[in-house]
Amino acid sequence: MLTLHTNSDKYYGDMEFTAKQIADLIGGRVEGNENATINTFAKIEEGKPGAISFLSNPKYTHYLYDTQSSVVLINEDVELEKPVSATLIRVKNAYESVAKLLQFYDSMTPRKTGIAPTASISEKATVGENVYIGAYAVIGDGVVIGNDTQIYPHTVIGDAVNIGNKCTIYPNVTIYQGCQLGNNVTIHAGSVIGADGFGFAPNTEGYDKIPQIGIVVIEDNVEIGANTCIDRSTMGQTIIHKGVKLDNLIQVAHNCEIGENTVMSAQVGMAGSTKVGAWCMVGGQAGFAGHIHVADKTFVGAQCGVISNTKGDGEQLIGSPAVNPKMYFKARAIDAKLPDMYRQIAALQREIEELKKKD
Repeated sequence: MLTLHTNSDKYYGDMEFTAKQIADLIGGRVEGNENATINTFAKIEEGKPGAISFLSNPKYTHYLYDTQSSVVLINEDVELEKPVSATLIRVKNAYESVAKLLQFYDSMTPRKTGIAPTASISEKATVGENVYIGAYAVIGDGVVIGNDTQIYPHTVIGDAVNIGNKCTIYPNVTIYQGCQLGNNVTIHAGSVIGADGFGFAPNTEGYDKIPQIGIVVIEDNVEIGANTCIDRSTMGQTIIHKGVKLDNLIQVAHNCEIGENTVMSAQVGMAGSTKVGAWCMVGGQAGFAGHIHVADKTFVGAQCGVISNTKGDGEQLIGSPAVNPKMYFKARAIDAKLPDMYRQIAALQREIEELKKKD
């Protein structure tokens, strides 16, 4: 059953929804039994009675005809090649619709409130209403925590940090002094916000540390994955603008800036003072050299190495060093021929040497 797990180790009652109720919720159209009930989610290839699945990738279309799920969300333009046993709900975008359903389900999970007896909270901190602070969390001097924010166990919030409303800070997160978070920010376990930027000046005996006196600013509706690190700026601010989504294990160096609604997959690395524009998409393990500017709506492929400013909006880049896909694939096609070309050149050199001997 679609059992809601509360954050206080209790279970709420089981819940069922009909296909019609779901269609009304997401603006869909039912084909089949509008009274078909669902009580869980399942991938279409792992469907079972009582489950709702979705089809958005054409590669999975063949599962539609055999799935055991009771209800399947599909796009309006999908044409059936044979009968299906599941009740269908046609929507404009099945992927977006299932996201809405999952958000609805998640919103029904009660949020934690209350302060654990073992939490350490400075008398100089300001804590809003309906806030949860878990066991062994540490809240420093001058911290401001907004309403409905959740701070999970073993998290450390440094002095003078400002956290907005409805934020969720998961276990073992560390937010260094002075950093600022907007509203509805989510930071997953193990992330570090505001550690020193990597700044050292070489001298005759080694390196002098350059103090990092700036802060990190994270705007509204940002989500940061587990074990991601965002360094404080040398001076001024490292800025993550509103709507940005960062995956796990990402490194954002000092004085970087990430534009609104940009998304980055795991293991991306940004060197200092790099600015990435709005609505960019960055694949896993991509790397950015320092002091460059990436324009809005740039697509950066996985393992791409961006070492210079990009040309303009909508540019696509792959490879390292980064180039446009057409150039990349031309170069890779030549790479495959290099062994044969090497043998041909070697043969020509031998012929030339033989001709020289005859002269």
